[in-house]
Amino acid sequence: MSTLLECRDLVCGYDKPLLQDVNLTVGAHEIVVLLGGSGCGKSTLLRTITGLLPPLSGQVLVFGESLYDLAPEERNQLLRRTGTAFQQDALFGSMSVGENIALPLRELTKLPQSMIKEMVRMKLGLVGLGGFESRLPTQLSGGQRKRAALARATILDPQLVFCDEPSAGLDPVVAASIDETLVQFRDTLGITLVVVTHVIESVRAIADRAVVLAGGRVCAAGTIAELEASTAPEVYGFFHRVPVAPHATPTTRTITRGIT
Repeated sequence: MSTLLECRDLVCGYDKPLLQDVNLTVGAHEIVVLLGGSGCGKSTLLRTITGLLPPLSGQVLVFGESLYDLAPEERNQLLRRTGTAFQQDALFGSMSVGENIALPLRELTKLPQSMIKEMVRMKLGLVGLGGFESRLPTQLSGGQRKRAALARATILDPQLVFCDEPSAGLDPVVAASIDETLVQFRDTLGITLVVVTHVIESVRAIADRAVVLAGGRVCAAGTIAELEASTAPEVYGFFHRVPVAPHATPTTRTITRGIT
């Protein structure tokens, strides 16, 4: 299995480190979930691996290239092979759903309008929004906006897609349908996904592997079965709904299959 994303001795944060010694890999055609408590650094790590926040030290390799060692234009070219679905969907309110989805194609390709229109139609159909092209984002439900964001994130047929809390704030039925869409992306389109979520039901539904962040580090990583069997407090608390004492120090490290 080829490696699409790798973090080597990564330290990330803003004025001071929030996460240290992050070493992980993401292989082709898998879904890797990043999870942890509020403030543990999930979103900071996501911003770093998507090219939005330079690391304080260490490397982020995307498709084998050291992301932050590239010149800006080379980095932008590399990141065009990825897609990102933001937590707040980031749809432009003045544009229709179809125009929102088409925007990356219009900005980054020279495809004719007829082909762009057809690609938008097909992608919206894939996420369950067939016929929604002319609606405005304000006319969509929360779940529909999440689906539209996923359609835009995948309109350029990226190999690697990052999702920030795709099912957060949705009722269980809608959240489950979003999870099914993510699995469909992996199984039907061969897309690799890195997903930030705190919804354990979603983790169980979609994850090939999960990475647990606590105490400023990767405290555990592995398959769901491996993590559910862990007795480390910060892991057990997630999978068995047991509160973890504040400022707990990671005690157990489960590093398996592609995470070093």
